[in-house]
Amino acid sequence: MTWVPVCPEVEAGFGTPRETMRLLSIGRPAQDKSGAYPPDRVALVVHKTGEDVTGIMRAYADPKVESLAQSHLSGFILKKDSPSCGTDGVKVYETSGTSERAGRGIFAAALLARMPNLPVEEEGRLCDPALRENFVERVFAYQRMRQLFESAWIVGDLVKFHTAHKLTLMAHSPSAYRTLGQLVARARQRSRPVVADRYESAFMRALATIATPKRHANVLHHMLGYFKRSLDADARHELLGLIEDHRAGRVPLVVPITLFRHHVRRLRVEYLADQVYLDPHPRELHV
Repeated sequence: MTWVPVCPEVEAGFGTPRETMRLLSIGRPAQDKSGAYPPDRVALVVHKTGEDVTGIMRAYADPKVESLAQSHLSGFILKKDSPSCGTDGVKVYETSGTSERAGRGIFAAALLARMPNLPVEEEGRLCDPALRENFVERVFAYQRMRQLFESAWIVGDLVKFHTAHKLTLMAHSPSAYRTLGQLVARARQRSRPVVADRYESAFMRALATIATPKRHANVLHHMLGYFKRSLDADARHELLGLIEDHRAGRVPLVVPITLFRHHVRRLRVEYLADQVYLDPHPRELHV
């Protein structure tokens, strides 16, 4: 994994140290139904002087984001509450001095508009183990998917990719798994760019849904069905106990997964051996 450092405010020419900047509303009635300010309804201003530097930031952000889009990024970590890099809930000030946490940083808005499916997270949220695990999983999933769609892929390759991610999708969103399955089944009826665009969007949206212990338990029980004739009663009882322990929050997911991996290798259960769910990312990153 290679880290690509980016500091929009420094690279846009604001220097270090620099005056504090903030987002200023330029049209509160234009808020959308979610209550958030659209990017074109806020200005980036220097707090002390009131200077509007929105144009400077956007002149930097647009080509920078385009350059990043060509760099095969797999994920991006942004700065919480930053008027340039905050993803959501950034303070937007009225001229009266009141504020509302309903904005998005200027650079973050450009990044997400250009790469809407890219795994993005704010650094503060990564302190939450579940959100951190989800982000890491999405980073490697996005990388695998882009490798597929940037190759001379055929429908058979997409079928193989979708099959390998079946259990992963079931853990995040069973409904999304079914929807994606229908898209794959009809893939030959549409152009490859259309299929790739629709699959990528739905796939990454599904993985952004946090997988719950209950859904993990359902997936693990589903996996156990592949061992109905090969595991003895004691081994099945051990797995069932670990599934329940994870559902109840007594052990992390890696505990039952590790035992499942052992049995998959020992008994050579080929279908499960090909499932990304058992190895979503490098082992040293498992939680």
